[in-house]
Amino acid sequence: MPSITPLPRREVTDETMKFYFNFLFGPDRDPIEEPGTSTGTPGDWWSVFALSKDIFQHSVDGFKVYRSPERKLDPVLRELGQTRAGWLVGSQFVYSQHCKSLRGLGVANDKIAAVHCWPASDLFDANERAVLGFTDCLAAQDGRVPGEMMARLKTFLSDVEILELTYITSLYIMHGIMSRALRTEYDDRPEPIVEVDAPEDFNATDFLSGSGSK
Repeated sequence: MPSITPLPRREVTDETMKFYFNFLFGPDRDPIEEPGTSTGTPGDWWSVFALSKDIFQHSVDGFKVYRSPERKLDPVLRELGQTRAGWLVGSQFVYSQHCKSLRGLGVANDKIAAVHCWPASDLFDANERAVLGFTDCLAAQDGRVPGEMMARLKTFLSDVEILELTYITSLYIMHGIMSRALRTEYDDRPEPIVEVDAPEDFNATDFLSGSGSK
């Protein structure tokens, strides 16, 4: 379950929320009691964000923005940024969902599988590599973008497209961080970095003094 108590379906009264719940779960099903969406996610993101009417509205408006026909940015480049952002911030939910979006755009499975290790892959063209590198600057360097990186983007993207790429990628950095923090969807999982127990006869004092066995 998420870290905060999600809103039960019976308490959803806002018309926008009702529309999305009906679309995703049918007219009656509560994803808290009966999890599942068409992509296989539990669906609890919707119940958590339903706790706040205006935050819910702001979030779904964001989905509409990046999918709008007004966007100039190539959708494959957009999804490469979103997918890479999900991987970098450690959100299994964002990463997994946007792998599916890339597949829906016709990107090959081996290329999708290489997003997490793109510097070692020869499957991406020069423009895709620049977008992935820029995403690394946003998600892993907190927006510290070298001038050379921006200059490279400007060789194939307009200023409007760069703004769209920056905004949409940063939006999904936020979504990935929030999903992990609130443990929604696929991010409700155990912490992977934990201490591994030593053998029962291990002596921590000897280990610190350097006299124990290595």
